[in-house]
Amino acid sequence: MVSNYLLLEEPIRMASILEPSKPSFFPAMTKIVGTLGPNSRSVEVISGCLKAGMSVARFDFSWGDAEYHQETLENLNVAIKTTKKLCAVMLDTIGPELLIVNKSKQPISLQEDSFVVLTPDQDQEATSNILPINFSGLSKAVKKGDEIFIGQYLFTGRETTSVWLEVSEVKDKDVVCLIKNSAVLAGPLYTLHVSQIRIDLPTLTDKDKEAISTWGLRNKIDFLLLSYARGAEDVRQAREFLSKLGDLKQTQIFAKIENVEGLINFDEILQEADGIILARGNLGIDLPPEKVFLYQKEAVYKCNIAGKPAVVTRVVDTMTDNLRPTRAEATDVANAVLDGCDAILLGAETLRGLYPIETISTVGKICAEAEKVYNQDLYFKKTVKYVGEPMTHLESIASSAVRAAIKVKASVIICFTSSGRAARLIAKYRPTMPVLSVVIPRLRTNQLRWTFSGAFEARQSLMVRGLFPILADPRHPAESSSATNESVLKVALDHGKASGIIKPHDRVVVCQKVGDASVVKIIELED
Repeated sequence: MVSNYLLLEEPIRMASILEPSKPSFFPAMTKIVGTLGPNSRSVEVISGCLKAGMSVARFDFSWGDAEYHQETLENLNVAIKTTKKLCAVMLDTIGPELLIVNKSKQPISLQEDSFVVLTPDQDQEATSNILPINFSGLSKAVKKGDEIFIGQYLFTGRETTSVWLEVSEVKDKDVVCLIKNSAVLAGPLYTLHVSQIRIDLPTLTDKDKEAISTWGLRNKIDFLLLSYARGAEDVRQAREFLSKLGDLKQTQIFAKIENVEGLINFDEILQEADGIILARGNLGIDLPPEKVFLYQKEAVYKCNIAGKPAVVTRVVDTMTDNLRPTRAEATDVANAVLDGCDAILLGAETLRGLYPIETISTVGKICAEAEKVYNQDLYFKKTVKYVGEPMTHLESIASSAVRAAIKVKASVIICFTSSGRAARLIAKYRPTMPVLSVVIPRLRTNQLRWTFSGAFEARQSLMVRGLFPILADPRHPAESSSATNESVLKVALDHGKASGIIKPHDRVVVCQKVGDASVVKIIELED
């Protein structure tokens, strides 16, 4: 197992823990994904979330229609303009998700040691004795002794809102189950998870394709979150579908690993996907509890060495209803950062939680504290060793930029890029200082109109740890004269000064292309 990247090797003075943290322009290097919903869709609340540190907004199509999400997105756009905080948009697919159909939306009480029937007959009313589901093939997929878990919204594991079932008997299309714990199912949405059983449904459903080709295309989504990714072919099929939708060719696909099948095929999925979501809700049901930490550490490590973002979910569940996380949750967030994750994804905590802004702020503060003791030197050496020699041209430039920044104690790394690849490679080496990614737009034409690229690349860097984008003026091409490059650099430096991350006499490492050559240079600022 990968060693923990913790800087503290010797005991520290305990009283120093109580010293207040220094304020920073960036709440944390680790990014925060917030799910927008009933309690986080007004302009005021979204503005607060952006100021607190949210850099990606997730729209979960498991619930709500396109019109509802469009209203929320329009509020997000207003909040972005008023706060001047860039934010990316992520569409989360439904996938082969099994649901309890409770049309009456009345609470359903289930008693331990009683029996309940799961039926595909959705015309029946949900009661304590019978639960209609949205899948007709369950009786063919399960056998006696299999375990089924039903959870509210997103799995919490709390016995008051979650119930374990054991398959007792299969009768035609119905499945009779023994109830293992008492619970009350209250609310409009309950998902059903069958432990370690393949559900014969497509990963990208017809509903998903409709949402992507209409809502997603209209709003030029930055990320597609592919729920229940079970193999590399799932990602390839999603990529092929996006490629036919014009503007969505650039949309990045993040594979959501939610079951054992996805875990077994993890390496192949990682090769095809742009990033990985470690969905600890569903997968935490499939895996024994004592194995979850091992999966997280290995999965994050594999993402790190591949230079692809790793996103951890389900970290502060109790903040859905409480203003503070538990001690275990706070430690969990910090450990995710020390493991090397790029982002923390908040689901129910911001979707329907009572304190969405405070949750984002709290998670950001924990991430920032963990980053201070992250052993970047150890990580850098291991990453360089893994990449090996001879390095590719870009890999060599990226690692050299980070090494130089560490040696001269630079306050920031500035990288000029068009595709965003160079900046992502620099971030792969986890520098201790922020990386300002100056995205230079490219001029394109289809013989009918001129368009500039760059906005996608800038927003997509908002999922990468330590990467902060600036969209440059399109009149400044990526490869140009020395004078033009100096002009763009001045804009980046002025932004850094205004942000408070660059001060007089600071050293700054700049990575840019001059003609055909890639250059890493160190500049020392004057007063």
